[in-house]
Amino acid sequence: MTGKNARHNAFLRLVSGNGAASGSESRYSLPPSKEMVIGRDPSCQVVLDAMMYRMVSRRHAVVRPLSLSPDSKFSWVLCDLNSANGTYLNGQRLYECQELHPGDRISLGADGPQYVFEYEYTYQAPATTVNQVTPLPSATNYHGHTQLKQPDSVSFTQLFPIISTGKDLTRKAYLVPGILTVIFVVLMFATVGQPQANQIIVATYIAFAAYYFVYQLCGKQKPWWVLMAAALSTTLILLSPLLDVFIFVFRGILPGNLPSPQESTTFTELLVRMFFGAGLMEELLKALPVLGAFAIGRMLSSPWRERIGVWEPLDGILLGTASAVGFTLLETLGQYVPDIAQQVGIGAAGQLAGLQLLIPRILGSVAGHMAYSGYLGYFIGLAVLKPSRSWQILSIGYLSAAALHALWNATGSINALLLVVVGVLSYAFLMAAILKARALSPTRSQNFATRFLGPK
Repeated sequence: MTGKNARHNAFLRLVSGNGAASGSESRYSLPPSKEMVIGRDPSCQVVLDAMMYRMVSRRHAVVRPLSLSPDSKFSWVLCDLNSANGTYLNGQRLYECQELHPGDRISLGADGPQYVFEYEYTYQAPATTVNQVTPLPSATNYHGHTQLKQPDSVSFTQLFPIISTGKDLTRKAYLVPGILTVIFVVLMFATVGQPQANQIIVATYIAFAAYYFVYQLCGKQKPWWVLMAAALSTTLILLSPLLDVFIFVFRGILPGNLPSPQESTTFTELLVRMFFGAGLMEELLKALPVLGAFAIGRMLSSPWRERIGVWEPLDGILLGTASAVGFTLLETLGQYVPDIAQQVGIGAAGQLAGLQLLIPRILGSVAGHMAYSGYLGYFIGLAVLKPSRSWQILSIGYLSAAALHALWNATGSINALLLVVVGVLSYAFLMAAILKARALSPTRSQNFATRFLGPK
């Protein structure tokens, strides 16, 4: 019945997301006298679970009633509330407001919960008075919809945005990296004239920035103390007698004895020595914390087993690259920087030479130690997912990472251009492993890199 006394009741029906098949719980009526806000904030009319729908903002979108004619035939408009991941109407990103039509599909974020706007017609007895709803400002046509501008009023939280951002400030606004940057800058100023302390601070900050870049690309949350434990474990291994055992095996028994600067070798011989003495030895050493985390995780109960252990390739990459950070910091600060400073001489010249070496070595670790170890970590995690083929997977990963490592060390003594090629290749290997790990991840729906950067 659609005549004069017929009334169309509008509602939203949840069609994708938790509760989409739960009958009346997935249907939300739209009253003609007030707006309906959708988001994670408890004050919203449609409240979504904050843990399940992290892509949804606290106040994500609003559906507002609109009276378009004197006989009070209502329509509704959808407005995005400056959400972090956007509101989509029929697959198109929504800017400002648009009128809704039956069958329109609303998505909160590119891969968030979805609603369908629908009408239901019921008979209504003639009313003596009708409450009018103040219409929104004038509209223009946009993709077949009426697009309306939002009112010009300014709220208190718009004038003072820090009051309303809440947890989003720490999670989405890179507040923690900003705070750490400020702290490191202050420490750098405080250690002017103390070259060793200043070098440690500079190296730590650059290493943190490089690792944070990889962490954001991986998109899986791992406790910071687990990652720091991996880096510290590698450092302790390098300072322990276990390093002498590795050197004896790979450089004494196996043909990995590294040539001295005065020794003349062919490229093939140098590559073989680097493969055993640097590639195989160092990659196995850096993989020990990853294997240790896997073993510890198997002995724990949930949720600690998931937080600490290695259950997928992303876990292996995160722990492998963290281990590489510890290796790079100790190797650079404990060996290369003191050596170059001693060669140049004590004083300002030696300090400058050490700093000039420190910055590219730490920053380049994304295409160096972090790339090799992260790539091997991918295979360790893959072996956990595919236990029946674990030895084949681990063998390919171990040999590939060692080969990349050896190729970098060998080409470094020949040509700088070849070194660039190998560095780019190593970086590409790591990025490819991260993308594949994200696609294979059993927790892909919770991956913040996939959610904010788009599905891979």
